[in-house]
Amino acid sequence: MQRLYRKRIVLGVGGGIAAYKSAELVRRLRDHGAEVRVVMTQGGREFITPLTLQALSGHPVHLDLLDPAAEAAMGHIELARWADLVLIAPATADLMARLAQGVANDLLTTVVLATNAPVALAPAMNQAMWADPATQANREQLLARGIRLFGPGSGSQACGDIGMGRMLEAEELARAAADCFETGMLTGRHLLITAGPTQENIDPVRYITNHSSGKMGFALAEAAAEAGARVTLVTGPVFLPTPDRVQRIDVVSARDMLAACEAAMPCDILIAAAAVADYRPEVVAPHKLKKDPSTGDGLLLQMVRNPDILATLAGRADRPFCVGFAAETENLLEYAVRKLRDKNLDLIVANDVANPSIGFNSEDNAVSVIDRQQHETRFGQASKGHIARALVAFIAERYKES
Repeated sequence: MQRLYRKRIVLGVGGGIAAYKSAELVRRLRDHGAEVRVVMTQGGREFITPLTLQALSGHPVHLDLLDPAAEAAMGHIELARWADLVLIAPATADLMARLAQGVANDLLTTVVLATNAPVALAPAMNQAMWADPATQANREQLLARGIRLFGPGSGSQACGDIGMGRMLEAEELARAAADCFETGMLTGRHLLITAGPTQENIDPVRYITNHSSGKMGFALAEAAAEAGARVTLVTGPVFLPTPDRVQRIDVVSARDMLAACEAAMPCDILIAAAAVADYRPEVVAPHKLKKDPSTGDGLLLQMVRNPDILATLAGRADRPFCVGFAAETENLLEYAVRKLRDKNLDLIVANDVANPSIGFNSEDNAVSVIDRQQHETRFGQASKGHIARALVAFIAERYKES
């Protein structure tokens, strides 16, 4: 169940008696490391109080479509971007019907329409309602759209009937939610991923670096492991936990990173998400540099170029499928295409780090992927975890075509 660790789950609670199980589901998801935000329908509030779910999730419960307390009063967009998975439990017959028809008349249904994350429903209703042809037609329509259904189970129901329609138990639903993050797309493949900044020493105290947090590279490593790959993550100095089932190699400088990558070769796919320093001081002072009154207020450093890690690995005889990153503040696509060509890459992922909502240290990202034919595929703003899973799926598809 490590697959739920650090995942962002929006839990929708519909208006059915099974809503009492939603409280236990929140606990189970959080026990497995997930972060949970709860959205309740008006009917759901009749069966369990928002205060209960707020206490269990650790976050205020979302109730209104246009929330004055939310950024720009558009809570549905914020939640849709935030989510790695939208899980609705219980999903009543009414909710299933509205979702099947694309109705968006409350916060929960609007989040479902607005999200790019996977959506899963845990049906819960009377056995006759579940068996009704209208409900079964809605079920088929939802499945055809890629929405997952967890259950229902069979057994005694609150109304006294016995049959299909019981919502699955909390632990079963948590396990099914974890399975949403296991794809097997890259089973048997070795992925080498670089992440974070590098540090280039000036003296034993000071160094040159950049603002990269490593979050995108770590999210990619986690997504690749979920896709079944053997993952080697070479990272500069960051303060992030190692994703489950990922081999992590910590380095400091650009030259350290290149050496670690070469030692990890061969690999099937290289994803170079690290922000590697282009230059380093030519001479590293053996002791802390002191202020020199005779030189005025300045300090002159002679810089030399670092090795180009991506171009070096892309030029090997055992060259992997190569994916680079272009973090730019201007002329995004122009510079990305140039880097794609100059470094002999298969794909380049371009992102605008001048935008603080998707730049360094942010929780979200939005990227464009450009191939050798200069075709552009855009991935709109979403959490870095969601962007990472979408990128890994895209890269896996292109790798298989190569």
